[in-house]
Amino acid sequence: MPLRAPFPKTVFVLTGAGVSAESGLGPFRDRGGMWARFDPMRLATPEAFAADPGTVLDFYNLRRRGAVAAAPNPAHVALAQAEAALAERGGRLFLCTQNVDDLHERAGSRAVVHMHGELLKGRCTACAGTFPCPGDLDVADACPLCSAVGTSRPDVVWFGEMPHHLDAIQAALSAADLFVAIGTSGAVYPAAGYVRLAQARNIPTCELNAEPSDNANAFDEARYGPASETVPAFLATLTS
Repeated sequence: MPLRAPFPKTVFVLTGAGVSAESGLGPFRDRGGMWARFDPMRLATPEAFAADPGTVLDFYNLRRRGAVAAAPNPAHVALAQAEAALAERGGRLFLCTQNVDDLHERAGSRAVVHMHGELLKGRCTACAGTFPCPGDLDVADACPLCSAVGTSRPDVVWFGEMPHHLDAIQAALSAADLFVAIGTSGAVYPAAGYVRLAQARNIPTCELNAEPSDNANAFDEARYGPASETVPAFLATLTS
């Protein structure tokens, strides 16, 4: 169904790697992306960490440094501004991201749900506690919560692990008036299935992407181009 006035009060936004690409953080599944260059089974599974924790930590240390050095782009800023504008009207923007960087927060978004975890947090495999991790992790590190040594890993969701906050995400999607996917591949579940859930609830859907995603045919509307251009332009129609 076409998106038209009256504009929605509750907007569910799902973001993927494409929203951070213009900040220098490359995508994962595109040609030349992260998993085209590195084997995820050797770097992004619990089994890989158990077998060779040093190599896994080194990989994520490099990614963390890249994320810290990156800066939010206009797409991140526009989402933060839309969140504030909708809140002023008594509305809500629920921002669910598949990204593990903190660029949404640094752009000013106040409530970000990281379904795949956060790169700037660590998690202990012994006590299951999480803790801030702005710098490198090393196999010799002691957990700041329980003092166990060699048990600290990035607090990111690896292959074979359950995404975070699924109940809150499902509840927010059920209550939404509009579903928007930004910079997603449409290939990673359960996130790739959210457009179908929205469709089943007669919630209008829109894709903003550099190019059509794997599930592009499920969306009511689509706008293609750089996120720094498509996202501010689209969100302006919701808040102007």
